[in-house]
Amino acid sequence: MSTIMYGEEREVEVNWEDQNRINQFSKLNTRMDRLEDEYKAQKTEKEYLDDLAMEIELLDEDEPVLYKIGDAFVKIPLEDAQARLEKAKEDIDSCVDDLDSQITQISTEMDELKKTLYAKFGQAINLERN
Repeated sequence: MSTIMYGEEREVEVNWEDQNRINQFSKLNTRMDRLEDEYKAQKTEKEYLDDLAMEIELLDEDEPVLYKIGDAFVKIPLEDAQARLEKAKEDIDSCVDDLDSQITQISTEMDELKKTLYAKFGQAINLERN
């Protein structure tokens, strides 16, 4: 067991449960950072797909479209390209919604841990994200 100075008046002991809460908060914080980065990347990809959808509408329907599959570009009919693009947009929307719900859940868990830890340690502990 270790102790944390709380102001200059008292020491607060860090017991096993407290240390587990601190560790859990740290894990959630790290996971939140990773999820937020992924969320931003998916939102950017969605914007790119929206821009592409607007551009593809301007193309001639008779001309084949170069569509990227893996690392290669393949000529496919415009209708197929539009269908694939819509499927990709739906997949990204689903992924963004899933990430958003995970972020919300983790945020709720972190708030509960903050309440518990701040109630015991007060200003002796910093749980704010930078």
